[in-house]
Amino acid sequence: MISKNESKYIQTLYHKKQRNEHNLFIVETPKVVEEVLKSDYQIEKIYATQEWIDNNPTSIPISIVTQNELQQISGLQTANQVLAIVKMQEEANSIHLENKLSLILDGLQDPGNFGTIIRIADWFGIANIICSNDCVEIYNPKVIQSTMGSFTRVKVIYRELEIYLQENKLPVYGALLNGTDVRKIVKPKEGLLLIGNEGKGIRDSILPYINNAISIEKVGQAESLNAAIATGILLSHLVQ
Repeated sequence: MISKNESKYIQTLYHKKQRNEHNLFIVETPKVVEEVLKSDYQIEKIYATQEWIDNNPTSIPISIVTQNELQQISGLQTANQVLAIVKMQEEANSIHLENKLSLILDGLQDPGNFGTIIRIADWFGIANIICSNDCVEIYNPKVIQSTMGSFTRVKVIYRELEIYLQENKLPVYGALLNGTDVRKIVKPKEGLLLIGNEGKGIRDSILPYINNAISIEKVGQAESLNAAIATGILLSHLVQ
């Protein structure tokens, strides 16, 4: 059984300020918790139904909860067997980008989009994502849930993009409406794929750093593509 104080404490972790203060974040559902258990992330505590516990022996501290109790602390519309409190990892000071393709996200705001992009990156073997400082936070519960565990394998760092790109020596491929059809681009051995904000695209101050403007040819009448879908299509043509 969870005390009222413990329940309130868990619920505070749905807010960024408290996550940063305690250096902890929330992971839910059997699939995502399983991925965390296999990773180098440290789980502080697990709250789970007896059904989950029976199938997942672990030495990590566990509180057995009913479905109703789990629902009270869950951020999901329907709680699913298990919720874990996980320690944040320190952001890497630097990442190696040579001889590989990496992603840069400029001002991405939607948690579901961001989480899906991390999952897509994992699918295509993209190990690194560099985000502008105003991108949505990696440990947002909706981001974590949307990754389906891929956040444990993809490094995400936050930087001032203008400064970061000034120092960059790799080719930058920018997703723009007036770029070269991505199907005509020679697959690069290394480089950065830059994806802009969902509504505004790539900000003007970053456009000069793009060496190769690329686009997805439109056949139908849709005005635009979801940022995550566009990322998946572009990576499918760029990844060797």
